Amino acid sequence: MVVDRLGTTFAALSDPTRRAMIERLSHGPASVHRLTEPFALSQQMISKHIAYLVRAQIVIKTKRGRESVCRLRPEAIKTVSDWAISYRQFWEESFEKLDAVVTQMKKAEVRHDKKHGE
Repeated sequence: MVVDRLGTTFAALSDPTRRAMIERLSHGPASVHRLTEPFALSQQMISKHIAYLVRAQIVIKTKRGRESVCRLRPEAIKTVSDWAISYRQFWEESFEKLDAVVTQMKKAEVRHDKKHGE
């Protein structure tokens, strides 16, 4: 289930327009109109991007009078962060093991060279 949600979240984050919207919303809620301002896109395209973010559960969209307001769901991004941290730890441990093997190989090579007078 988490993997499926992560896939949806990563797909949502793959688009630069949606990442820019997330960046804007990281400073606080914004109306759909405000989110539209920095982009040279139609209202329809902006609405599609927002709908994608809502489906990915990254953004919550609510009605406030005649306006629709969007706000970020930080826990969605935290899920991605937690996933990335776990893989970072895995790769750091793997690189440390690889470094130890390379160091051993270099020492063995030096011993071999000395033994054979090279």
